[in-house]
Amino acid sequence: MITTKLLRSSTFRLALLYTGLSVGSVILLLGFIYWATAGYMDRQTDETIEAEIRGLAEQYRRRGLTGLSRIILERISHDPNGASVYLLTNKDSSPIVGNLDRWPDEPIAESGWTRFRLVEWGSDKSEEHEARARTFRLRGGPRLLVGRDVRDLEATRRLILNALAWGLAITAALALGIGLLVSSRVTRRIEAINQTGREIMEGDLSRRVVRDGSGDDFDQLAANLNRMLERIEGLMASVRQISDNIAHDLRTPLTRLRTRLELARGDDTQQTKEAIDNAIEDAEELLRTFNALLRIARIEAGDRRCDFRELDLTVLVEDISELYEPVAAERNQCLQSRVEGEFIVSGDRDLLFQALANLVDNAIKYTPEGGRITLSAEAGDGRIDLVVSDTGPGIPAELREKVFERMFRIDSSRATQGNGLGLSLVRAVADLHGATIELGDNDPGLRATLRLRH
Repeated sequence: MITTKLLRSSTFRLALLYTGLSVGSVILLLGFIYWATAGYMDRQTDETIEAEIRGLAEQYRRRGLTGLSRIILERISHDPNGASVYLLTNKDSSPIVGNLDRWPDEPIAESGWTRFRLVEWGSDKSEEHEARARTFRLRGGPRLLVGRDVRDLEATRRLILNALAWGLAITAALALGIGLLVSSRVTRRIEAINQTGREIMEGDLSRRVVRDGSGDDFDQLAANLNRMLERIEGLMASVRQISDNIAHDLRTPLTRLRTRLELARGDDTQQTKEAIDNAIEDAEELLRTFNALLRIARIEAGDRRCDFRELDLTVLVEDISELYEPVAAERNQCLQSRVEGEFIVSGDRDLLFQALANLVDNAIKYTPEGGRITLSAEAGDGRIDLVVSDTGPGIPAELREKVFERMFRIDSSRATQGNGLGLSLVRAVADLHGATIELGDNDPGLRATLRLRH
């Protein structure tokens, strides 16, 4: 069965173009053959009639009207069912002799040529067919018509036309069939490359384009793509290894620093205690930053897909709302959740919880006292939207994509708390789940929508 993808492919359109060119070429060739063959047969018929006319005219000059009539009768009697047609009439067009009972009604060209229908009566029915003839007036007034029954010529013409039509149909069918076979093969090869690309985009960098060993253009393309993918995978592994090494190398001394500072708290000096507390807080912030970097790297690597399970987003939203209600209350903010019904999706609950928590945490952080934060789940056409909206200052439209970059912060002075990784983690979680994260205007405030496929 021809698929819609095949019909929409460029290779199928190329096959149609090839079919059209082939059919056009065959039409021109077969048309020339028909024109040449039919024309030759018509010329042969006309030359036969002309030769008979010249002979009869010569007999009329030599033997007169009586001799001409006798010759016509002899020719008719010798071939009663033949293809020749004769009619000799007097001045008032009354028949004298011939195998026609009357003069044809069809118009006669200035050259004397005409075509008319002959009716041949049989035992049970009549048969009508075409004849071609030439007429001229003899000296003294009699008129002579000499022609040929062209039924065989017409039958041959129809035979040629039928053969040409069948040849054209077979050519078109073969061209289209071959084009479809070629298109189908090319489409399968391209789809194999696309499928590999989709699997790689979903996080499996080990996938490679399958080669068939033919050595053709597609096989060479697959080989080049595989070498490129190996290079990309090596670079990604190198970057990931470097990031992991940096994070691990720094996490260990920072952890050790925090431990030693905890032990140094035994000093009774208030100033020393404050300094130690500040150092511990800084160390914890650094640890949070590196832990976030490590988690984003692992999420982007696609390692967490094995943890996907069916989960109810209603419960997830209620848990987050319950967790952050006391935090919002401390800032004199109103945190509301609106969820009705069940919203079942397949995903990693911990990661979706973290992503939604980051959005709520940002809303609480940037919404002024007395503001409102709303957390809701909405069902759409084949999707479920998790929406966090607030009445804070919002994000300028030109920065709504940049805020997803790692370590990017709207506050260029970096005076506010945070490491600029919260929304980066949300984007990584969304990509892992095949979802999208959109930031829009809540008028006033920001509306963040995590759009999951249902």
